[in-house]
Amino acid sequence: MIVTIASFKGGVGKTTTALHLAAYLQTKAPTLLVDGDLNRSALDWGARGSLPFKVVDEKQGVRFARDYEHIVIDTPARPDPDELKTVAEGCDLLILPSSPDAMALSAMVQMVEALHSLKSNYRILLTLIPPAPSKVGIESRRTIEKAELPIFKAEVRRLAVFQKASLAGVPVNAIKDPYAKAAWGCYAAVGKEILP
Repeated sequence: MIVTIASFKGGVGKTTTALHLAAYLQTKAPTLLVDGDLNRSALDWGARGSLPFKVVDEKQGVRFARDYEHIVIDTPARPDPDELKTVAEGCDLLILPSSPDAMALSAMVQMVEALHSLKSNYRILLTLIPPAPSKVGIESRRTIEKAELPIFKAEVRRLAVFQKASLAGVPVNAIKDPYAKAAWGCYAAVGKEILP
Protein backbone atom coordinates (compact mmCIF):
# COMPACT_ATOMS: atom_id res chain seq x y z
CA MET A 1 0.00 0.00 0.00
CA ILE A 2 1.22 3.50 -0.85
CA VAL A 3 -0.06 6.29 1.40
CA THR A 4 0.83 9.87 0.55
CA ILE A 5 0.47 12.86 2.86
CA ALA A 6 0.02 16.23 1.13
CA SER A 7 -1.06 19.75 2.01
CA PHE A 8 -1.18 23.19 0.44
CA LYS A 9 -0.29 24.66 3.86
CA GLY A 10 2.63 24.04 6.18
CA GLY A 11 2.29 23.60 9.92
CA VAL A 12 -0.70 21.23 9.79
CA GLY A 13 1.11 18.11 11.02
CA LYS A 14 2.03 16.64 7.63
CA THR A 15 5.37 15.14 8.67
CA THR A 16 4.05 14.11 12.10
CA THR A 17 1.21 12.32 10.32
CA ALA A 18 3.52 10.62 7.81
CA LEU A 19 5.87 9.46 10.55
CA HIS A 20 3.19 8.10 12.87
CA LEU A 21 1.27 6.34 10.12
CA ALA A 22 4.54 4.72 9.04
CA ALA A 23 5.03 3.61 12.66
CA TYR A 24 1.50 2.15 12.71
CA LEU A 25 1.87 0.39 9.34
CA GLN A 26 5.24 -1.01 10.46
CA THR A 27 3.31 -2.96 13.13
CA LYS A 28 1.49 -4.72 10.24
CA ALA A 29 4.31 -5.21 7.70
CA PRO A 30 7.69 -3.72 6.68
CA THR A 31 7.16 -0.01 5.96
CA LEU A 32 9.29 2.62 4.23
CA LEU A 33 8.88 6.36 4.80
CA VAL A 34 9.95 8.45 1.81
CA ASP A 35 10.76 12.03 2.82
CA GLY A 36 9.96 14.12 -0.24
CA ASP A 37 9.69 17.38 1.71
CA LEU A 38 12.48 19.83 0.90
CA ASN A 39 12.90 20.51 4.64
CA ARG A 40 13.76 16.81 5.17
CA SER A 41 11.84 16.92 8.46
CA ALA A 42 11.25 13.15 8.63
CA LEU A 43 14.93 12.41 7.96
CA ASP A 44 15.90 14.95 10.63
CA TRP A 45 13.41 13.42 13.09
CA GLY A 46 14.93 9.97 12.55
CA ALA A 47 18.52 11.27 12.74
CA ARG A 48 17.89 12.54 16.29
CA GLY A 49 16.91 9.13 17.62
CA SER A 50 15.65 5.78 16.41
CA LEU A 51 12.61 5.00 14.31
CA PRO A 52 11.11 1.50 13.92
CA PHE A 53 11.08 1.82 10.11
CA LYS A 54 13.44 3.01 7.38
CA VAL A 55 13.37 6.65 6.22
CA VAL A 56 14.90 7.69 2.89
CA ASP A 57 14.69 10.66 0.54
CA GLU A 58 12.75 10.43 -2.73
CA LYS A 59 15.86 9.53 -4.77
CA GLN A 60 16.61 6.55 -2.51
CA GLY A 61 12.90 5.66 -2.41
CA VAL A 62 13.04 4.17 -5.89
CA ARG A 63 15.86 1.85 -4.83
CA PHE A 64 14.27 0.67 -1.59
CA ALA A 65 10.55 0.60 -2.48
CA ARG A 66 10.49 -3.01 -3.72
CA ASP A 67 11.71 -4.27 -0.32
CA TYR A 68 8.69 -2.92 1.59
CA GLU A 69 5.03 -3.83 1.70
CA HIS A 70 3.89 -0.34 2.72
CA ILE A 71 5.26 3.02 1.63
CA VAL A 72 4.36 6.35 3.23
CA ILE A 73 5.34 9.47 1.32
CA ASP A 74 5.76 12.88 2.96
CA THR A 75 5.47 15.44 0.16
CA PRO A 76 6.67 19.03 -0.15
CA ALA A 77 4.17 21.65 1.02
CA ARG A 78 2.15 23.33 -1.73
CA PRO A 79 2.76 20.92 -4.64
CA ASP A 80 2.26 22.47 -8.08
CA PRO A 81 -0.53 21.04 -10.32
CA ASP A 82 1.76 18.55 -12.10
CA GLU A 83 3.25 17.32 -8.80
CA LEU A 84 -0.23 17.00 -7.31
CA LYS A 85 -1.40 14.94 -10.29
CA THR A 86 1.60 12.60 -9.94
CA VAL A 87 1.13 12.32 -6.18
CA ALA A 88 -2.64 11.75 -6.38
CA GLU A 89 -2.52 9.14 -9.13
CA GLY A 90 0.54 7.34 -7.79
CA CYS A 91 -0.84 6.24 -4.42
CA ASP A 92 -3.56 4.06 -2.95
CA LEU A 93 -4.63 6.75 -0.48
CA LEU A 94 -3.91 10.47 -0.36
CA ILE A 95 -4.27 11.99 3.12
CA LEU A 96 -4.89 15.72 3.43
CA PRO A 97 -4.09 16.83 6.99
CA SER A 98 -5.65 20.10 8.12
CA SER A 99 -5.72 21.92 11.41
CA PRO A 100 -9.15 23.38 12.24
CA ASP A 101 -8.20 27.02 11.69
CA ALA A 102 -9.65 29.07 8.82
CA MET A 103 -6.36 29.42 6.88
CA ALA A 104 -5.62 25.69 6.93
CA LEU A 105 -9.19 24.76 6.03
CA SER A 106 -9.14 27.23 3.14
CA ALA A 107 -5.89 25.70 1.81
CA MET A 108 -7.36 22.20 2.20
CA VAL A 109 -10.47 23.22 0.21
CA GLN A 110 -8.19 24.59 -2.54
CA MET A 111 -6.41 21.24 -2.65
CA VAL A 112 -9.70 19.34 -2.82
CA GLU A 113 -10.76 21.57 -5.73
CA ALA A 114 -7.45 20.85 -7.49
CA LEU A 115 -8.02 17.10 -6.95
CA HIS A 116 -11.55 17.27 -8.33
CA SER A 117 -10.46 16.65 -11.92
CA LEU A 118 -8.02 13.89 -10.97
CA LYS A 119 -8.67 10.22 -10.33
CA SER A 120 -7.80 10.21 -6.64
CA ASN A 121 -8.71 8.37 -3.48
CA TYR A 122 -8.28 10.99 -0.77
CA ARG A 123 -9.43 11.60 2.79
CA ILE A 124 -9.14 14.62 5.06
CA LEU A 125 -7.55 14.24 8.48
CA LEU A 126 -8.24 16.88 11.13
CA THR A 127 -5.06 17.54 13.13
CA LEU A 128 -3.97 19.81 15.96
CA ILE A 129 -7.44 19.76 17.52
CA PRO A 130 -7.36 22.01 20.60
CA PRO A 131 -8.73 20.73 23.90
CA ALA A 132 -12.15 21.55 25.32
CA PRO A 133 -13.77 23.95 25.86
CA SER A 134 -12.77 24.84 22.26
CA LYS A 135 -15.37 23.60 19.78
CA VAL A 136 -13.35 24.47 16.68
CA GLY A 137 -12.61 20.80 15.93
CA ILE A 138 -16.30 19.85 16.09
CA GLU A 139 -17.28 22.86 13.97
CA SER A 140 -14.62 22.08 11.36
CA ARG A 141 -15.75 18.46 11.13
CA ARG A 142 -19.38 19.55 10.66
CA THR A 143 -18.35 21.92 7.85
CA ILE A 144 -16.36 19.21 6.05
CA GLU A 145 -19.12 16.63 6.47
CA LYS A 146 -21.76 19.12 5.29
CA ALA A 147 -19.69 19.65 2.13
CA GLU A 148 -19.80 15.82 1.74
CA LEU A 149 -16.01 15.54 1.61
CA PRO A 150 -14.36 12.29 2.71
CA ILE A 151 -12.96 12.60 6.23
CA PHE A 152 -11.42 10.22 8.75
CA LYS A 153 -13.57 9.47 11.79
CA ALA A 154 -10.37 9.68 13.88
CA GLU A 155 -8.67 13.00 14.50
CA VAL A 156 -5.39 14.11 16.03
CA ARG A 157 -5.34 16.18 19.20
CA ARG A 158 -2.94 19.07 19.75
CA LEU A 159 -0.57 17.64 22.37
CA ALA A 160 2.90 18.85 23.42
CA VAL A 161 4.13 15.25 23.59
CA PHE A 162 4.40 15.22 19.76
CA GLN A 163 7.08 17.94 20.05
CA LYS A 164 8.89 15.85 22.70
CA ALA A 165 8.83 12.87 20.35
CA SER A 166 10.25 14.98 17.53
CA LEU A 167 13.08 16.27 19.71
CA ALA A 168 13.88 12.73 20.89
CA GLY A 169 13.76 11.37 17.33
CA VAL A 170 11.19 8.66 18.11
CA PRO A 171 7.48 8.07 17.52
CA VAL A 172 5.25 9.38 20.30
CA ASN A 173 4.56 5.86 21.62
CA ALA A 174 8.26 5.62 22.61
CA ILE A 175 8.09 8.71 24.89
CA LYS A 176 7.60 8.49 28.64
CA ASP A 177 4.88 11.04 29.18
CA PRO A 178 1.36 10.83 30.62
CA TYR A 179 -0.09 11.98 27.26
CA ALA A 180 1.94 9.63 25.05
CA LYS A 181 -0.71 6.89 25.07
CA ALA A 182 -3.47 9.33 24.07
CA ALA A 183 -1.28 10.83 21.33
CA TRP A 184 -0.39 7.41 19.90
CA GLY A 185 -4.06 6.43 20.14
CA CYS A 186 -4.94 9.28 17.77
CA TYR A 187 -2.72 7.90 15.00
CA ALA A 188 -3.48 4.25 15.79
CA ALA A 189 -7.17 5.07 15.23
CA VAL A 190 -6.33 6.68 11.87
CA GLY A 191 -4.18 3.67 10.99
CA LYS A 192 -7.02 1.27 11.79
CA GLU A 193 -9.25 3.13 9.35
CA ILE A 194 -6.59 2.58 6.66
CA LEU A 195 -5.50 -0.95 7.54
CA PRO A 196 -7.38 -2.68 10.38
